[in-house]
Amino acid sequence: MVQQDKTALGYLRAALYYLAFYPATVFYSVLCVVVARPLPFRQRFKFVTQINYFYIAWLRICCGVKLQVEGLENLPKEGAYVAISNHQSEWETIYFQILIRPQCIVLKKEILKMPFFGWAMGLLDPIALDRSQKRGALKALLSEGKDRLGRGIPIVIFPQGTRLAVGERGKFNKGGAMLAVSSEVPVVPIAHNAGVYWPGKSFIKYPGTIILRIGKPVASVGRSVDEVHAESVGWLLEQMDQLEAPEATKV
Repeated sequence: MVQQDKTALGYLRAALYYLAFYPATVFYSVLCVVVARPLPFRQRFKFVTQINYFYIAWLRICCGVKLQVEGLENLPKEGAYVAISNHQSEWETIYFQILIRPQCIVLKKEILKMPFFGWAMGLLDPIALDRSQKRGALKALLSEGKDRLGRGIPIVIFPQGTRLAVGERGKFNKGGAMLAVSSEVPVVPIAHNAGVYWPGKSFIKYPGTIILRIGKPVASVGRSVDEVHAESVGWLLEQMDQLEAPEATKV
């Protein structure tokens, strides 16, 4: 496992990262509300997510967190699809908006109530679900998801529902597979080990190379939800086991 050095230097590097992260987020979120709101969706998405490039670059400069992407050729160049991924860190919510452009993300409704960050996220036409209303959340996912996919916008879903520590698996919900089957679009599974270097709710970020691996699209036409879910999640679990192995974190 990567050496997680909780020294004064680690705290200093993280503090330096956030000294730029938070002021930049506040300033840019207000700018987005003023400038981006009237723009068409695709232009609005490009404008709002420009700051993500800064976040990732600053993370590398301050904390030494790098990235290695594998299987980029598996990401569809055009057309809608449902991307599913494991959820370990705040990192993937930042980087995925660079990887998949444009996109619609499925998130918890409470996030949109957050000052500044939530305001900007609300401009990206997310599918905001009330997790306390399971039946209503699934209905909203399918109806709003069909709308986004029908407009040719890929959807990003974290089927575990919440961030989990490295080594934890939780339950993978079938909403992504249900949406893909009902809309007859493929599922693209994406695995990573970001939680090794940026653990969820951790102040310190640990230097090293995040590995992100994109799987081949899983066809949904003519298949059941259970088949699509089993194939896509099975691939994710296999890759997570590999990426979290001690030798994988030495890249």
